[in-house]
Amino acid sequence: MTTHVELRSDTFTLPTREMLDAAAHAPLGDDVYGEDPTVAQLERTAADLLGKEAACLMPSGTMANLAAIMAQCPRGGKAIVGRESDIYVYEAGGASVCGGVVYEPLDNRPDGTLDLGEIAAACTLDRDDPQFALPALITLETPQNRCGGVPLPLGYLAETAALARAYGLALHLDGARLFNAAVALSVEPADIAAFGDTVQVCLSKGLGAPIGSVLAGDAATVGRARRIRKMLGGGMRQAGVIAACGLVSLTRMPGRLADDHVNAARLAARLARLPGVELITERPLTNMVFFRVRDPRYTTRSFIEAAGDAGVRVEELGHGRIRAVTHLGVDRAAVERAADVFEQLLAGSPAPARALT
Repeated sequence: MTTHVELRSDTFTLPTREMLDAAAHAPLGDDVYGEDPTVAQLERTAADLLGKEAACLMPSGTMANLAAIMAQCPRGGKAIVGRESDIYVYEAGGASVCGGVVYEPLDNRPDGTLDLGEIAAACTLDRDDPQFALPALITLETPQNRCGGVPLPLGYLAETAALARAYGLALHLDGARLFNAAVALSVEPADIAAFGDTVQVCLSKGLGAPIGSVLAGDAATVGRARRIRKMLGGGMRQAGVIAACGLVSLTRMPGRLADDHVNAARLAARLARLPGVELITERPLTNMVFFRVRDPRYTTRSFIEAAGDAGVRVEELGHGRIRAVTHLGVDRAAVERAADVFEQLLAGSPAPARALT
């Protein structure tokens, strides 16, 4: 049994006993033939929860986002993305490599949103010039990971959706942690998903499943995405063992996400009192805390290594920013232990061996 506090990401969650039992006893079939009953049940459940006509189980959020973009954006078309979005930063340029889609990156504002005027300009600039890519899709991420895990306001989503319709564009929501956003905003997941033509939700982050994401939308778009999934190598056979865990995630785990948010706020409050810490997310709305270490004895990397040596794992996410993510595997006692370790490292004792002098 590990004794460290794992705060690098909520992707480190382990499946619950209920998930493992469900996987062991799930009715199975060949999902490529559309005959796995557990996958079918998961997809119906996800579609209902998100208020969509259909859903498709994907091996990962990366594939779900890629399939959504390729299903709605023609080769040579333009997808408007946030410069800080996971799609643009972390997903290996898949839409360009696999789909011939041109990314149009716009700066994210501190609250995670994109400027509506800049989106409109990207939709209209050189529309009649044959040498430029035509816009076909807008993508938004909520919560916005690299902007502090902030959920986008519903009013902003409504304005962006209206803008997309005005220009004849589709809107895709990367809702990897959409259930966290719903809890933070005190709304139902479908209230957020309603603004997107398609929406992607990860089962393997705060919801705790070991693998998988779902892509939801209208039946025709999801059908195209399912074909793209096969082309990308994501067609799985007896995938009910995955879907069974996902069903537990969707039906049992959303109710406990508020605990993760409370623990993140508790960690932020402890960090705010420490010398040498610049807290970027002073009042985290979801399960992420971002901070910088300003103690001259440390670089970002040496502080991360010293914390790891003391049993607390965090990681850099964006040019000197350290991210700590609370989740199913981190209870209140673990948060307090992590804060104690940070406090000890920043106390007046001699710098650790790997720190700068």
